[in-house]
Amino acid sequence: MELQKVYQRAISFAAEKHARRGQTLPDSIIPYSVHLSNVAMEILIAGSKTKGFDTILAVQVALLHDLLEDTYTSAIELEVEFSKRVSVGVQALTKDKYLSREIQMKDCLNRLKELPAEIKAVKLADRITNLQYPPFSWTKERKKNYLVEAELILAELAGCNRYLERRMKREIKQYRKYARY
Repeated sequence: MELQKVYQRAISFAAEKHARRGQTLPDSIIPYSVHLSNVAMEILIAGSKTKGFDTILAVQVALLHDLLEDTYTSAIELEVEFSKRVSVGVQALTKDKYLSREIQMKDCLNRLKELPAEIKAVKLADRITNLQYPPFSWTKERKKNYLVEAELILAELAGCNRYLERRMKREIKQYRKYARY
């Protein structure tokens, strides 16, 4: 399957699902699909710099990664529309809302460790994208916690993609100015 067709199919599917919920980027009117395309762009570049990287799998997961968490889409629907591998990857990236907020990320990272490097790379790409300027409504404490969580993600997923790890280290360094202690 051609990468362009895979990308177009996944972004259309995800954009429609998020739009039905009226989702935008935090504190803005920008459609949520902009975030998804930014994550996918990180994956596309990482794929071009990483030998043996399954870009087709990773770009689909990147574009669909927030569907289970933020829309009425089910894992079964993802499996039927895309594939079992894509559905499993999106499930691993989805926080378990039945767990306390304090352990949701650790649980997610533990599940990711069992999956291919491409799925882990999506987690790095997602956080890289989210380490841009924080939403205006975030408190200093939330910004600090987000930074600590980013450092945990980087440490726990070390070795999955050298290019994205280097990018994330730079973004964490830049983000420190928003979360000064």
